[in-house]
Amino acid sequence: MKPELPPVPSEQEGVILHQASACMTVSDVLSRIGDKWTVMVIVTLSQGSRRFSEIEREIGNISKKMLTSTLRALERDGLVDRSVTPTRPPRVDYALTDLGRDLRVPLMALGAWAGANAGRIEAARMRFDLAETGGAQPWQTLG
Repeated sequence: MKPELPPVPSEQEGVILHQASACMTVSDVLSRIGDKWTVMVIVTLSQGSRRFSEIEREIGNISKKMLTSTLRALERDGLVDRSVTPTRPPRVDYALTDLGRDLRVPLMALGAWAGANAGRIEAARMRFDLAETGGAQPWQTLG
């Protein structure tokens, strides 16, 4: 039997939303900002406005299609601003919005936590794998 969780209040005064609705909202946001390419774009743009090719070069190992898709999603979510300067060829710059800049602090904190705990996570994975496979490598347990 699942424990009953208290309802989470919405931003609308006096309205209480069901916990599942609040979880879906958080899940939706986390799926965007937790994506590895999103994190890399936010970190890159936290250093200032960049052109597409500069972002691509700084991140490395990202396809044009994936970078385009990530930038468009971030623009849609209000985290990145795209500005076009009418020159020949047109100059397109990307920069973090206020909302995107607000995201830097929690992202950097999460990155610091990941770096500080990477060894502990790897050790836990090794313990788990050893217990699950009896010491065999994962490819050795396949039938």
